[in-house]
Amino acid sequence: MMGRDTTALLPNGEMFDFWERENHYDRILYVDGRVTGTGDAQDGSEAHPYHTISQAAKAAQPGTCVRIHAGVYRECVSPKQGGVDAEHMICYEAFGDGEVCVKASEVITDFRESTGWRSAPNPVQKRDFSVRIWEHRLHPEMFQGYNPFCAVNILHDRLFIEYDKTDMTTYLNRRGMIFCDGKPLRQMALYHQMAEQEGSYWVEANGQTIHFRLPGDDAPKNHLIEITCREQCFAPQTPFLSYIKVKNITFSHAATGAPVPQRGTVSAYRGHHWVIEGCTIDWSNGVGIDIGNECWHHEFQEGQIIGHSVIRGCTIKDAGVCGIAGLFATHMLVEDNLIEGTGWQRMELSWEAGGMKLHNSVNGLFRRNIFKNTLRADHIWLDCGNENNRITNNLFLDGIEQREAVFIECTRDGVNLIDHNIFWNVEGRFDPAKAPVEPGSSGWYKLTEPDVVNGYAVYGEGTDHLRIVGNLIGKCRSAGYFSKTVAFRAHGMERGGTSRDAAVVGNLFYDCGEAAVKFPTADNAAEGNAYVKMQGGYLRILYPAPEMLLHLPAWKEFLGFDLEGQEGWFDMEVDTDAYTLKFKSAADPIPGSGREIGRRDFAMSVEDLRPVPQEVLSDAAKVDGEVLYGTDLFGDEAQKSGFRIPGPAAAFTAGVAYPIDPRNL
Repeated sequence: MMGRDTTALLPNGEMFDFWERENHYDRILYVDGRVTGTGDAQDGSEAHPYHTISQAAKAAQPGTCVRIHAGVYRECVSPKQGGVDAEHMICYEAFGDGEVCVKASEVITDFRESTGWRSAPNPVQKRDFSVRIWEHRLHPEMFQGYNPFCAVNILHDRLFIEYDKTDMTTYLNRRGMIFCDGKPLRQMALYHQMAEQEGSYWVEANGQTIHFRLPGDDAPKNHLIEITCREQCFAPQTPFLSYIKVKNITFSHAATGAPVPQRGTVSAYRGHHWVIEGCTIDWSNGVGIDIGNECWHHEFQEGQIIGHSVIRGCTIKDAGVCGIAGLFATHMLVEDNLIEGTGWQRMELSWEAGGMKLHNSVNGLFRRNIFKNTLRADHIWLDCGNENNRITNNLFLDGIEQREAVFIECTRDGVNLIDHNIFWNVEGRFDPAKAPVEPGSSGWYKLTEPDVVNGYAVYGEGTDHLRIVGNLIGKCRSAGYFSKTVAFRAHGMERGGTSRDAAVVGNLFYDCGEAAVKFPTADNAAEGNAYVKMQGGYLRILYPAPEMLLHLPAWKEFLGFDLEGQEGWFDMEVDTDAYTLKFKSAADPIPGSGREIGRRDFAMSVEDLRPVPQEVLSDAAKVDGEVLYGTDLFGDEAQKSGFRIPGPAAAFTAGVAYPIDPRNL
């Protein structure tokens, strides 16, 4: 249907519930941090704007727009009221005359050289006087009851941590951060470690004094030195405030702890129908944005609405643990965002880490986002009980020490659809020393594959009815798709997961290290995929033993999978900085004997891939064709032809550098 936004269709064929309405505000309050004069003269009018955003937050009523002039606002904004419906929201937005930045930090200017502490690990070693360490005693009035240099990162509910598997240092670091010219210093566990690391800091045991060493051993008087003083930047103190919009504001330096509870730099604090649009979240110690029920220990209220919120066009950079967190958040719309650099705290074994981590997500639409450079965490993690969610037209790029890009955990009912995305470079997180070395023929007759190596585009754990359709999946250290059963993950009336009825359809796999697909059993489906530069037994059935490691001809012959499947031998390049995709001829010949190669049909160029009838693909995926093929990654109406090549677009041409930033398409 012309003009119909098919990317907004959910797996069940119904349109996502877009609840937003155009707002006509009956009151405007102004804020300008540059104004001078007494508070009595400030009434929020354009002529006499408030000096702080918090002043406006106290006065704002439903139907109010708070317009904020450019400047740095060092405060935590705590709205006192929410709106009442989609037409009568309360909006906080930048005026448009420059950047509005709300910081949870304060500038410090009084320093002295640090003395009396040993700067070498051995007490007999002499001090290196070229190393210059500085000291600052914290002023209690800066902290207003919350001193992050006294609190450790570790989450409140810590029962899930497997202490024997993780280095606890980062969990036990203090939440307080120090910034030099906007760049964070690195926290050290012991004073003498600063002598080994420029750009570092250490906190005394009582959290009242900090010591730091700047890059180049420079003096702090030559730089802007900021320290975090507040937990959050924008967060109600009363839960359940709803219908609030936050637009085009930068929020920085929040000293949030590790989840749970999920408390973000910007927090809906259990409210619903929030819109967070065009904002930048920069250097959150823990969580960037929270939009769910915060914590599973809260008493559930009958009829409580959770979620129904929008995160659009935001940049979430360098969140320590999680970019977007939501517990029981349903009907979520997350679109056109850049979520980059998540996970530097290395807390993946707290089980709440990810570019986006949602629990029990229902009817969610996650489209046209870029996730990149996520460290030791998933780009997206949907944890338990997820139904009718669609992940479409996203880029998942450069997962650093990442086990998987998208993780769907313990989901047994309803379909979840992952379609027309690009997955590129999932490094894997494992100890290479534990990967067995099998010289000669020692590994030829084993019945079970070692499970040391990981690095997957999509991982389904105890998850049924998953649909992976029309994606480009390349450079995964282990496999493009992997799943396993979780028989004993059951609570109350729930059952265990089987990881059955997955459909891997119409995808373009490229150069994955171990396999393209690892099904736990044959009770799944594969159709119309293309496997490019894949070697050995790259299509696998893991149970029952012995495992089957097959190539495409055997996959077809013995299992009836991928009867429309294809093999190829050409190269692909994804520029993860410029956001371009290019196809070219392979630099190396197909390995193997001429006889084996001769009996198989390889596409030697992307243009040689055979189009497959869309009806065949949608039938195999058990998803309506309009949902899957109304438009492709580039927004082109592809359904007219009735055929599709494997991958996220209707057609590709070799040698063309395709722009793939989905926010611009």
